[in-house]
Amino acid sequence: MKYNKLRPENIQFFKTIIAPDRVLTDPENLLRCASDKTEDLVFKPSVVIQPENTMEVSQILKYCNENLFPVVPRGAGTGLSGGALPIYAGVVMDMQRMNKILDIDIENFQVTTEPGIITEELRQAVLAKGLLYPVDPASKGSCFIGGNIAENSGGTRAVKYGVVKDQVLNLEIVLPNGEILWTGANTLKNATGYNLTQLIVGSEGTLAVVTKIVLKLIKAPTKDLLVFVPFRSPEEAATAVHKIFMAGYTPSTLEFMERKAIEVAQLFIGKNTIKLATDTQAALLIEVDGTLEEDLMDQMEGIITVLDQFETGEILFADTAAHKEALWKVRRVMGEAAKGSSIYKEEDAVVPRSKIPLLYNKVKELDKAYGLNTIVYGHAGDGNLHINIVKNDMSNEKWDNLLPKAIRELFVYTHQLKGTISGEHGIGYVQKEYMDTVFSATALRLQREIKQIFDPNAILNPGKILKEN
Repeated sequence: MKYNKLRPENIQFFKTIIAPDRVLTDPENLLRCASDKTEDLVFKPSVVIQPENTMEVSQILKYCNENLFPVVPRGAGTGLSGGALPIYAGVVMDMQRMNKILDIDIENFQVTTEPGIITEELRQAVLAKGLLYPVDPASKGSCFIGGNIAENSGGTRAVKYGVVKDQVLNLEIVLPNGEILWTGANTLKNATGYNLTQLIVGSEGTLAVVTKIVLKLIKAPTKDLLVFVPFRSPEEAATAVHKIFMAGYTPSTLEFMERKAIEVAQLFIGKNTIKLATDTQAALLIEVDGTLEEDLMDQMEGIITVLDQFETGEILFADTAAHKEALWKVRRVMGEAAKGSSIYKEEDAVVPRSKIPLLYNKVKELDKAYGLNTIVYGHAGDGNLHINIVKNDMSNEKWDNLLPKAIRELFVYTHQLKGTISGEHGIGYVQKEYMDTVFSATALRLQREIKQIFDPNAILNPGKILKEN
């Protein structure tokens, strides 16, 4: 697709639609919106526009659609697949000013919000009413709920409560031509027509711009128990995951961390929170939550009984809020720590739970075959491993030529395990070359046709998810 370049008169027109101080062309804001947390990629937009309401979004999109200017919706820029990169320059629609919670419906356990609110602020606002929005991605303290919708984010508690798609009831969206519509209904059941709501969730801003979000909530659990379980073998730690579920237990979180991931994280934060025995090669971080302490104790004792069949080290109980937070901090900084240690790529493969040991072993086989250095951790409770590949002293030639081959081999194997190539980070810009490892030509054609129906001029977040023909 050939796009038009923005001229000064186009920038001036935007200043007639919204306040001039929200049409930004200064170098600092252009650079801020030129990248996200994906590797070290930088693509500068021509202009950054900050709408404050749905009508402004509609007017901006209508004008851009008529004049063939590419538009990239942007949240907090915490994405890991390049979904917010303006690779064709054009307009970045910065949603940070649309950050209001519009309604907390206590009677129906729902919240209606704009997309620019920080996820943790939303969580705290409903928690003050005794309710819980359970999705908590690692970046919850900085990411926007709108970005979570775009990526179908997950996080540590997805194993019990589901990912973003499981919480969304209804969306107000603006189509590329400026038309405004709601996708569904504020009901727990809806069997009316095609599910447009779920089509938009995870579409990475390529079909429409989300301007209002209705989420379902649950009664907030009041108690939790957290344990750190060291293993002498990563394979045993991975195998223990599905054994816990087979025994009838559903933890609120079940995280896998190989030794290298723990070490890198603790070096990054400068604290030796977890003292690893010399024979510890991996660990599980397991949490149960609820309202009755006796029930939680029974669950945790049952889980530990399941773990008796494995070679574990001394199990560490987090007995204070501060201790729990210290353990969680180690887990949450792992991605940032891996990135801080070297040039890196992060893959986000997901398989059925019982296949996690096979996926982990394949990663380590590829390490040896291609001379890679991987750091592996993730949400093992739902089969999702984050595979950070760090460059260290690998030559640029090997990094550029061998790494794509290794990633493709990993993804082909993941598909053979009945898995897929992204559990929560999305496809975006950096993974679109691998979509053919999991989708047939027909499936890819159908997705291109869906894009064409929503966005016939291909102005909305172009160059993401699907390779251009």
